[in-house]
Amino acid sequence: MSDQSAVAGRSHRVRVAERCREITEARWFATAVFLLILGNAAVLGVETYAGVTARFHAELQLVEHLFLAAFTTEMLLRFGVHAVRPRDFFRDPWNVFDLVVVLTAFVPAARENSTVLRLLRLARVLRAARFLPQLRIVLVAVGRSLPGTVSFLLVGALLLYVYAMVGWLFFAGHDPQHFGSIGRAVLTLFLLMTLDGLGDAVHAGLQISRWSFLYYVSYVLIASFVLVNVLIGVVINSLEEAREIEKAETEKDEAAEALRDDAKAAEGAVDGAVHAARLRDRITAARRALDDVESALSSLPPPRAHARVDEPPAVDETRFGA
Repeated sequence: MSDQSAVAGRSHRVRVAERCREITEARWFATAVFLLILGNAAVLGVETYAGVTARFHAELQLVEHLFLAAFTTEMLLRFGVHAVRPRDFFRDPWNVFDLVVVLTAFVPAARENSTVLRLLRLARVLRAARFLPQLRIVLVAVGRSLPGTVSFLLVGALLLYVYAMVGWLFFAGHDPQHFGSIGRAVLTLFLLMTLDGLGDAVHAGLQISRWSFLYYVSYVLIASFVLVNVLIGVVINSLEEAREIEKAETEKDEAAEALRDDAKAAEGAVDGAVHAARLRDRITAARRALDDVESALSSLPPPRAHARVDEPPAVDETRFGA
């Protein structure tokens, strides 16, 4: 009995997962969720106007509850796709992000703090990346470029510190406004990294010493050209990796969908074969029944011949005299 109930429960979960998958993978579902996200962003923008918020406070609060109910329903459907194996739901980072964003809105501490609640509602806007492949690729690329970016920041910080110390040693007495301390020197060089005010800095340095030209030129070449190009290379490399990952995920989804279609076709073929086998068994049983009937009829004795009614019975002439 327990085995039958377990099989029935698994069959029910499979049907639920198939139904939820049909809904979540439909084009209208993705379009509807994307429009809800855009609507949520529009409502957040409207709430920045104090007059509108004061006049339509109850209506805006009702709209927020409707958005929360819609996003919660979406998460239930996405979780239902993995009804057979719920752990697979948490293997997708987007599912985890969406779940955290939606569930945090139900936390009492978050609901009581208006600032935190608005930040959480703002985080829902980022969920639009789930439905925009190009934006999703950029976000993945940014995440994968973080290790290289950290290395770039360390090298850039070291370069800034070294050149700031050299600038403080040579220009502190003549230009205390820009190189009077290590902090001011770092800020000056950081602004020069964007080439902002480079001409004025070089002109002021030439009034102090001709060697200052070498100082600024070497710094600009290393900081503004070499390091920035290295950072761009890291980002581009991460972008290519993100595109490959997105392509692999797309191919994986297509393969999984094709596998499900093949499984459905095979299941239909098996059902057809089972139905044909049952039909053949019924035909065979019917033929056997007919054969038995024929055998029974052939074993019966032949019927006796009845005398004709219009003929008189024969008279025994021996009973009477000649």
